Amino acid sequence: MHLSLPQRMYLLSYTVDKEKFEAVNLQGRGQLLRAAALAELTFAGLLTTQQQKVVQCVGEPPLDPFLVDVWRDIPAPADKPKNWLQFVHNKATTSEEPVRDQLIAAGLIAPAAKRSLLSPLASHQVTVNDPQQVLELQETARRSVLGGTDPATVPVDELSMAVLPVECEMVSVFRWKETREHKHAFKAYAEQFDTLAPGLRKALRDSFLLVRGVGGGWGR
Repeated sequence: MHLSLPQRMYLLSYTVDKEKFEAVNLQGRGQLLRAAALAELTFAGLLTTQQQKVVQCVGEPPLDPFLVDVWRDIPAPADKPKNWLQFVHNKATTSEEPVRDQLIAAGLIAPAAKRSLLSPLASHQVTVNDPQQVLELQETARRSVLGGTDPATVPVDELSMAVLPVECEMVSVFRWKETREHKHAFKAYAEQFDTLAPGLRKALRDSFLLVRGVGGGWGR
């Protein structure tokens, strides 16, 4: 089945060998899902940028319910463009549940049989039904940037899967050592992403740093 970019980002944050979503990969995931939705809408020609601000394009809304919700937040074509940050940041804590529900409905994940109701991360205690699918998604995100592929030739969804998790310091896709050792490649990939969605990556990074600085960024 086709997975939206936010759905893929959700699954990318799973640590297969530990069979769980680790806390380090959950902080800022709501922002990541919204940034992924904004990227997908931009690549589909439904959003455009003007001086690193975003506005809708003339066209029909997307079919995916989560993408529709994000799209509706963006100024209409006749309105003044606005900064990306508010669309990444303001509804981040409520962005996980709709994506999680989509994955449950598709049979890709299931609520854990036992959940610690006292844990603030209880809603993230889910079972991934096909860990191999997660490994394949993670390999897709990794292979181009670590293999030295020219970022201009990489499909936009794969480019996003390589670039956006790094801005939230997710370690289920790339380890710290890898981002340091391949810093020039990551920089080139980030710059290529910026040509496609100017200002979006910076907005994601700024939002993540804001919530991390106050110990927040946990979705519901």
